[in-house]
Amino acid sequence: MLPGVGVFGTGSTARVLVPLLKAEGFEVHALWGRSEEEACCLAKELGIPFHTSRSDDVLLHQDVDLVCIYIPPSMTRQIAVKALAFVAMRKLLVEGYVGELQVCDVRVYGPSLLDQSYGWTCEELMGGGGLHTVGSTIIDLLSYLTGARAHRVHGLLRTFVPQNGLIRGIRHVTSDDFCFFQMLMGGTSSSGVCCTVTLNFNMPGSFVHEVMVVGSTGRLVARGTELYGQRNGSNGEELLLGDSGWVGPEVKEMSLPRLHGLSSMVKALRQSFQAHEERRSWARGPVAMAPTFEDGLYVQTVVEAVKRSSSNGEWECVEIMSQEPDPNHNLCEALQRNKN
Repeated sequence: MLPGVGVFGTGSTARVLVPLLKAEGFEVHALWGRSEEEACCLAKELGIPFHTSRSDDVLLHQDVDLVCIYIPPSMTRQIAVKALAFVAMRKLLVEGYVGELQVCDVRVYGPSLLDQSYGWTCEELMGGGGLHTVGSTIIDLLSYLTGARAHRVHGLLRTFVPQNGLIRGIRHVTSDDFCFFQMLMGGTSSSGVCCTVTLNFNMPGSFVHEVMVVGSTGRLVARGTELYGQRNGSNGEELLLGDSGWVGPEVKEMSLPRLHGLSSMVKALRQSFQAHEERRSWARGPVAMAPTFEDGLYVQTVVEAVKRSSSNGEWECVEIMSQEPDPNHNLCEALQRNKN
């Protein structure tokens, strides 16, 4: 018996998530939004019987056993779902397809990440921008592929569009729409894997999502949801995993890898619950690849190190937090920025 679901969020991800949950047999009983108006509008659109702007109303709902949270990164951390081409890529890396792993290169290009009105996506301190919303998933993905963690980073963040036709006047965008960072993963400064990541959200049109890993005997490239490989000495690339096609709802604001990953996550959730008669019992096996709290802490630590590097222009060490953070960190940061 599958658990009843409550969904937090009214953005594009929630609009895709609810139909995917229903397609896998889950019943969505409740929806939370930042305002009653937002929640009511989307609940009617998606056929959800209960909506609210009070979190406790969802958490204490008698039919809700499982919650899915897709709200601003300042309130929760969304981590990449490892699925499809990346699972195959990881398997080939472990089997030695590219030999000794040396370099990873990631490029993600796409249209603006900003909402139609001024909100959290415009504010760096609230978790908006390419580094927070996309870079964090790339950091998690590279750790999954390489089996290593970053120990030093160097980054550069820019906001090329501080205002637009809808966000103007006294309001300015502070979140980054361009981000470039390097990571040294595993080993020491003279060894390990060198990673470069470029995120550019000033390109209208279709998404570009490419992850390339290069080793001593070959390379693997994931372009969108297709996986290619080429060994040293061969004449060209070979298609190792084709695109099976997306049969779900079309979402222009979301890249295909993310759509496929979200779908795979929902399928894994169904598999983890369906073998148990008790709605609150589940099996860990189907979701064994899901990130842990420690993974989330690591990713956030790398993100903060990249931001520090962008400010001071220097390489920064990645040091995992071992004590409670300063609760006034964001406030102090904002005051310091205003002072400068």
